[in-house]
Parts: sequence; structure tokens; C-alpha cells
Amino acid sequence: MKATIFFILLTVLAHSRGQYHYQGLMNYLENRMIAMEERIALWHEQNNRYNSDLKEFRQQAADLLEKLGKEHSKLRSDMEGAGERVDRVEREMDYIETKNPPKPCVKAADKMVEQDPVFKERKKEDFFELSVCVNIVSRLKAMKILKRLGSPKGVWTKDARSAKVYIFNGTSDNTLYEFNSVRELSASSGVSKGRQITVPTAWNGTGHAVYDGFLYYISESSELQVIKYDLKNGSVADSAVLPMEDRSPVYQLNPETLVDLVVDEDGLWALYPAGDTINLAKMDSNSLDIEQMWDTACPRNNAEAAFIVCGTVYVVYNTKPPSRSRVQCVFDVNDMVSSGEAPLIYFPRRYGAHSSLKYNPEERQLYAWDDGYQILYKLALKKKLWAIMPPPEE
Repeated sequence: MKATIFFILLTVLAHSRGQYHYQGLMNYLENRMIAMEERIALWHEQNNRYNSDLKEFRQQAADLLEKLGKEHSKLRSDMEGAGERVDRVEREMDYIETKNPPKPCVKAADKMVEQDPVFKERKKEDFFELSVCVNIVSRLKAMKILKRLGSPKGVWTKDARSAKVYIFNGTSDNTLYEFNSVRELSASSGVSKGRQITVPTAWNGTGHAVYDGFLYYISESSELQVIKYDLKNGSVADSAVLPMEDRSPVYQLNPETLVDLVVDEDGLWALYPAGDTINLAKMDSNSLDIEQMWDTACPRNNAEAAFIVCGTVYVVYNTKPPSRSRVQCVFDVNDMVSSGEAPLIYFPRRYGAHSSLKYNPEERQLYAWDDGYQILYKLALKKKLWAIMPPPEE
């Protein structure tokens, strides 16, 4: 009997404890649910606030983009208007320059077309002497469009010690034409009217030079070979392979020209590519040996041509042909030209990019070929700064 009562008491206690634990579990779950509902409500509140802020930000961004679009359109319109005004001013300047040339140009007009070579009392060895040449280009003094003759690209040049003019029509051929004078060329009806000269191998590009009765040109071959051709005897006087590995064009805007042979008061030079820049080499016109080399640091990009006056290289650039050509990089082999002294020379806007610019040191003129037009530029020179005020002794 006692055992039965004890068993009943244990059963009642166990049941009471189970109800207690069940109630505790329910209370715990209810509290967790309440906490989750509170967090969900907080998340909904924050999400609504974020959506509201994002909507406001999108509206502000849209307003700002619309405002920027309007300002960009206005700025673009202003820039186009400014470009049109600049073009109009350039056209007016070119027109004024053509119709009303400066007074010195009027007096020198005939000299630009026909200048007699100087031979009297001057020896060959001192005709080009760097030690007495201390000039730098200050500006373009005059311009004369002679005529339009031949291909868009080519070369026309004149030997400083002769009145003869030479025409190289195109960028690859083995036939050039000789005229007795600039006046004769001006009066001719075509290149065929000149004396035909056929060289043994075709030339490359527009980098030819005529100097002291000889033609110097780069042969159209697998090697960078300089040919020295005797124009009087009609034979090859000498040849040499240039020690240059880069086969890129020396000027980006004239991709046919790998090396540009130029002449100044001191003789024969070669401009050639070296990576992204233009290098310079002084050549012996007799032996074709390279005497010295320089890195001008002038970029090849947007370059169209170059010329040398008194040992100073002037590289001409043109950003978007046909635009206005300008001298933008100057390099002096004697370090006599300071950066502040270097001229900023603009060529009158014409037809395209110059395919060649050949300097005549006796006439101080550039013989330019521009889209088939033969143009003369008269240069005004001044003394280099160090020639006037020598640097102090250290």
C-alpha cells in the first residue's frame, strides 16, 4: 500500500515538472518571436528610409547629369564657335598675307623667284663654315606659291651653288627633272619640260638633298643605303649603308620617308628615327661617313618635316592635316639656343601637310612641297643669343 502511494506521488511530481518545462519553452519561444518581429520592423523602417534616400539621391544625380549635359553642350557649342572664329581669322590672315604682303616682300619678290648663285671670291672649302654661322630663324618673312606641279607628295630643291632646280615627283621613282632656273620651272607646263635624269635605283620617300653638284638620296632597297650621284657626269660617285636599325618613318605624317637628308651652311646632315624621337647625324659629304650623332628629343608623332639652319634643327608639326603647320621643337647642336629663345613659327594655312622642306643656305629660303604645290618661304634670321652675349667664364 505504501509502495502504491509512493509511485502515485512520483508520477504527479514528474507531470508537474514536465508542465513547468513546457511552459518555460513556450515563454522562451514567444520572447524570441517578439524579438524577431521587432528586428523585422526595424529592418522595414531602415529599408524604407534607405529607399527614400536612394530615390532622393537618384533624383539629385539625374538633375546634376542634366545640368552637366546642358553645360557640356554649351561648352561644346562655345568651342565649335571659337574654332570657327579661329579658322575665319586664319583665312583672313592668309588672304591679307596673299593680297597685302609686307613691304620687304614686295621688294624681294623677284629675288625669291630668281636668285643668282654666288661664286665670286669664295672658295669651296669656306662656302659652308659653321664657325661663322650664328643665326637663328626668327620668323617667316615672305611666302610665294609658285605653282602646282605633280603628285601630292614630292620634293623640289635648288643647289646653293647653282641656279638649277630639281623636281622629284612622288615618293618612289628613279627619274627626276632638272630645270635651269626657278623662273623656267614657273613658266613650264609640266615636269616633262625639264631635263630628265634617271638614277640607277629608285629613291625612298622625300628625304633627298642636292649639294655642291651632287644628289644624295636614300635608295629604295632593303638597306638604308645613301647614294651619292654626280649630276654633271651622270654617274654614281659613292654609296654607303647607314648604321641605323629602325625602319620606322622619321616623320609620322610622312610615312614614306625613313631618313631625311638635309643641307645647311655647314653641309650635309641626316635626320632619322630612334624610337619615338628624331635623331640627327652630321655626314661627310665627300666620304658619306657619319662624323657625329645627336638625340634631338623631338618627337616623331605628328611631325611632318624638318630643316636645319646654322646647325639648329627645326621640326615642323601638324596635329590634324590639313591644319596649320608650326615649328614646335628646336635643337641646336652647339647648345647656343636657349629654350626661351627658340621661335614659335607658324606656317600660313594652305592645303595639307608639307611632304618636304628644303633649306637653301645662300638664299635663306625654304623650298616646300605641299599637296602638289611648290611654295617658297623666305626666312628672317637673327643672331643667336650667345653670339651677342657670350657666357661668362667659369
